Amino acid sequence: MVKLLQDAERHEALASLPEWKLSDAGDAIVRSFTFKDFNEAFGFMTQVALHAEKIDHHPEWSNVWRKVDVRLTTHSVHGLSHLDFEMAKFMNAMASASRHDQD
Repeated sequence: MVKLLQDAERHEALASLPEWKLSDAGDAIVRSFTFKDFNEAFGFMTQVALHAEKIDHHPEWSNVWRKVDVRLTTHSVHGLSHLDFEMAKFMNAMASASRHDQD
């Protein structure tokens, strides 16, 4: 069962992801990824989409050319769960593997 993370759990998990920030409302984590070009950005999104289907947890995101803006939240608990941080770690790994971060 997915549960809402408490403040201490949320801040501890976020500390391990320095590129990610807590949203203004505190119910999501956000990050922008910048890639070499559109193909790299789209390849990253494809890898993430396959993983999202596997764990049944989907990002809110947008893509313009080489930039991918991401917002992770767990709608079923109206805030952050362990799934958001699992997805953020996966995204970081995929981004590192596919390109050099140019944020």
